[in-house]
Amino acid sequence: MNKRGIIIFGAHGFIARHLIPALAKQGHPLIALARRHAHIPPGVELHVAPFDTPAQFTPLLERAHTVVHVASCSTPGATAGKPLVELADNLRPTLALLEAWQNAPHCRLLYVSSGGTLYGDTNGHPADENMPPRPRSYYGAAKAAAECFIHAATQQFALSATLLRPSNLYGPGQEMRGGFGIIPTAFAHAQRNEPLTIWGDGSAIRDYLYIDDFIRLCLDIIEQPMPIGAHAFNVASGHPVSLMELLEHIQTITGKKLTIQYDVNRPVDIARIELDTRKIRTTYAWQPQVSLEEGLTRTWQWWQTHSA
Repeated sequence: MNKRGIIIFGAHGFIARHLIPALAKQGHPLIALARRHAHIPPGVELHVAPFDTPAQFTPLLERAHTVVHVASCSTPGATAGKPLVELADNLRPTLALLEAWQNAPHCRLLYVSSGGTLYGDTNGHPADENMPPRPRSYYGAAKAAAECFIHAATQQFALSATLLRPSNLYGPGQEMRGGFGIIPTAFAHAQRNEPLTIWGDGSAIRDYLYIDDFIRLCLDIIEQPMPIGAHAFNVASGHPVSLMELLEHIQTITGKKLTIQYDVNRPVDIARIELDTRKIRTTYAWQPQVSLEEGLTRTWQWWQTHSA
């Protein structure tokens, strides 16, 4: 076994809270990086720093064979009209990592991008990985820019990177964030019997992927050889639903009637996002295993015992 470990950049986030225990269970030496305090399992090495200069990454990359980049400090709504926030909070740390990575060719990169914001409105035609990015939000634009920088780094320095573009991830442990994450938001409002405000008329189409299916894919990718270059993959359940259909499922599972209030769409909102996942299914023989109903049920069970 490679004596080097795995770096998880963004250790305080939703994905990392599932990925770190899964990797630790497999016996991988882990180095968790966070820009604020993070609760991690015993035995995992934690570093808390701004991580906005290459020097903060360099000594850690020497001790790792893979970096998993799941760090993000924004949402599409939070940075609407504020592109400099994306530059400071997301692009700068990513570019600092890339500059350090240039001198660590032994290290591979698994970067979690965004299938839900990168392509813009897919207009009823599932987007494959060859579709040019057309993000409407600065959040999505920053993801697209980061992918371009990663691609350039792999070409210049013969590095290996896998770029995952997941649809809307959800599951136990997902926190409510203003204007982001309809599932925890709807659960919270159902639990409190509070009216739920949505943007638009509820017809927006999204694909919701349960976190365990995504983590299983990440584990498979980490265990396999990674070719030189930057290789992008859409990751989704393959069963998109409208927002109103999603809320109907949530009402059935919770046994609670949601009072829904409607507001006008925001400029960053997209009517329809569907992803073509043939590439990831073929390359890694990956199939999502958790249906939307089962995933929502598991998440609601967690929510009832862990939320305030």
